[in-house]
Amino acid sequence: MPQRFDFLVLGGGVAGLSFALEAAQRGSVAVLTKRSRSESNTMYAQGGVAAVLSERDSFEQHVADTVDAGAGLNNPEAVSVTVREGPERIRELAALGAHFDTRPNGELDLGREGGHTRRRIVHAGDITGREIERALLAACDDRPQIQFFSDSAAIDLILDRRSPHGQPRCLGAYVLLPTGEIETFLAKVTVLATGGAGKVYLYTTNPDVATGDGVAMAYRAGARIANMEFYQFHPTCLFSPEAKNFLISEALRGEGGKLRLRNGAPFMQRYDARGELAPRDIVARAIDSELKRSGDDFVLLDMTHLGRAFLIERFPNIYETCKAFGIDMAVQPIPVVPAAHYQCGGVSTDLGGRTSVPGLFAVGEVAQTGLHGANRLASNSLLEGLVFGHRAAQVAAEELGGKAQAEEVPPWDPGAAVDPNEAVLVTHNWEEVRRLMWNYVGIVRTDKRLMRARRRLDLLREEIRDYYWRFKVTRDVIELRNIADIAHLIVECASRRKESRGLHYTLDYPNRDDHNWNKDTVVQREL
Repeated sequence: MPQRFDFLVLGGGVAGLSFALEAAQRGSVAVLTKRSRSESNTMYAQGGVAAVLSERDSFEQHVADTVDAGAGLNNPEAVSVTVREGPERIRELAALGAHFDTRPNGELDLGREGGHTRRRIVHAGDITGREIERALLAACDDRPQIQFFSDSAAIDLILDRRSPHGQPRCLGAYVLLPTGEIETFLAKVTVLATGGAGKVYLYTTNPDVATGDGVAMAYRAGARIANMEFYQFHPTCLFSPEAKNFLISEALRGEGGKLRLRNGAPFMQRYDARGELAPRDIVARAIDSELKRSGDDFVLLDMTHLGRAFLIERFPNIYETCKAFGIDMAVQPIPVVPAAHYQCGGVSTDLGGRTSVPGLFAVGEVAQTGLHGANRLASNSLLEGLVFGHRAAQVAAEELGGKAQAEEVPPWDPGAAVDPNEAVLVTHNWEEVRRLMWNYVGIVRTDKRLMRARRRLDLLREEIRDYYWRFKVTRDVIELRNIADIAHLIVECASRRKESRGLHYTLDYPNRDDHNWNKDTVVQREL
């Protein structure tokens, strides 16, 4: 028998849990996570949440900073809604028990990061995401209407192809359970909160779960996907043979960190008058340019002038992690490189989280609300998850009324699939997709590189598709199929945009073209 709920939430980060908490007031909620309950991009967010909580700040200034970082491609309504509703969501988090850093007078200790003209970053040391995730999970545990299913990977969305309205309605998802069985989950409302797709690139700050599952499933279900060419590369990931994907927070530069070449020379002022506080796309391209020019493997982030006591108090997790890798940031600069960090495009939604597929919502990094435009402003990501998780739950609850539970749907049909016996194909193709994306579709692009990527991806996707239908489904195959589809979408969107804007920089069209390209790049698969 299928599992039945009012709301099915795929993903357990800040957006999914915010949705679940609000939706639990209106019905039953299932939250599915691919690994443990807490394993998500949210857990690894260091810097904090951007919100106007100081008299020296204003909504108008936060809006202006967001649009400036987004290179003018932002949806003004999405920016306004997020900025204006953000402070209330922060207060609700605090009421749930989230502990944020304060000054001796009891006021929030607001930090500053690149692209922000004011100090407005609410933080919990340098593990803000972990603290938010802890508080949200604890609150969910107090709601009996919420049921978690961990180590459960959604394979594909279930569509009612008999829908009389053209676009089939989403009825739920087929899910691979930890037992190896494939279960049918049905719901009146299905919510994608699966985060980003950093694992589509060879080097990323993201955890292993970030394989673009939500966007890939939505694309295969016929949803509108937009602006996938805008993939943000965080300028500073720890460069170490032992460190897999450790992020060095933007907050370090916000507190006065200086980027230097290996010979000690500063370089950011040559690229932008704001220096280290320029938006991420500018800083990442500057580092990429210097590495290509010098042939070095990394640049240095120098914090030594700030003193050990301050660094330990403000950045305890980063300090201890660097020390574990043999780097004492109080006396030696940190070696850093850019790495894939945040997906600014995604599944197109309205301001209530609705996608173009009836019954399907998307919130958080998986969604393209228009908030980020062509480049995300630092610490607007957790903010977006909080705001739109809350908003989508309210809209979804309104749509719940009168909706009948999904009728019986066919169980998963494995067809003639047999146990896999060619796992090397999965491993090889996984590596090849990520490497070609890094080499051809990275920080700087050209038409020739994109064409090469497209040709190879077409072959890889055909191999993966054949493997998927011939052998029984495993989590590795699910994720490989998804990153290949995500790679295809990024290349498709990047090939269409004939300009450079924000995170999409191409040597063939190095200038911004507001006359022809001040618009979204939309891809939609015909069913």
